[in-house]
Amino acid sequence: MKDGGKYRGVVVPMVTPVTEQGAIDVAAAERIVGLFAGHGVHPLLMGTTGEGNSVSPRQGLLLVEAAVAAARTAALRQGVPAPIVYVGLSGCCVSEHIRMANEYHQLGADVVVATLPGYYALTDGQIYEYYKTLADGISAPLMLYNIRATTHMSIPVGVVERLSKHPNIVGLKDSERDLERMNECLAIARSTPGFAYFCGWAAQSASSLLMGADGIVPSTGNFVPELFAELYGAARSGDAGKTGDLQERTDRIARIYQEGRTLGESLAALKVMMGTRSLCGPDMLAPLTRLGAEAEEACRRETVNVMQDIDV
Repeated sequence: MKDGGKYRGVVVPMVTPVTEQGAIDVAAAERIVGLFAGHGVHPLLMGTTGEGNSVSPRQGLLLVEAAVAAARTAALRQGVPAPIVYVGLSGCCVSEHIRMANEYHQLGADVVVATLPGYYALTDGQIYEYYKTLADGISAPLMLYNIRATTHMSIPVGVVERLSKHPNIVGLKDSERDLERMNECLAIARSTPGFAYFCGWAAQSASSLLMGADGIVPSTGNFVPELFAELYGAARSGDAGKTGDLQERTDRIARIYQEGRTLGESLAALKVMMGTRSLCGPDMLAPLTRLGAEAEEACRRETVNVMQDIDV
């Protein structure tokens, strides 16, 4: 039986903090998860923002274990509900997906989130069978993750509708920049009990919530989770004016690390921004690399200036 009201709110695709040597920075992961818990938002580990394709299986287990422990500790210390821990799957080996998903669940992860295996172009039938096989084979609830920018194909809306009926598939995180598709997927979620729609197109966070989305998945939430928690609350209360104002403020922050950069470069810049809040260091997992020293310093200066200007 699906839990129709459990999956909602702000889910932040968390960066994967690493040391200069490429090891998981456990202390930084604990700080970030603790910050999220304090603002009532939930981590998505090893998604696109978390460099999921570059995290080794051993590192993934360490990160999940650390995040689950940090979520529970922060909840007890702060007297708040424990965040739901979402964990991403990437790559192309289905048997490994099933094995790792079950190991993550045994460590305490609550939900598994899976992109399409992106190496081969898949037919609609193959996409359906991939997700059905995964949902049938794992112990954790499964969320579909549509991100055309990295997998180079979409989960067709008709396939989403078929999969929404599966008893172990609890929602869709959709990062495709297509308003018509968003409306169609929102309609599926509204008509399917226990199937949630999460908007992964951060610039549409406000509008999607006001249209009935269950949640949002903004990478900028790594840096300002408090603003997205506030945005979500305003949208839930129907305050369109406040929701729109918060959208504009978070969009301005997002431009600091995204504008004029590739996706990989933007993730490096995001870590630089997070360093201004002492959350993590700027190091990346190969093949991604740090920004140059000059670019990092410019990013820090712009971050401080923008944050002062918008009074955060």
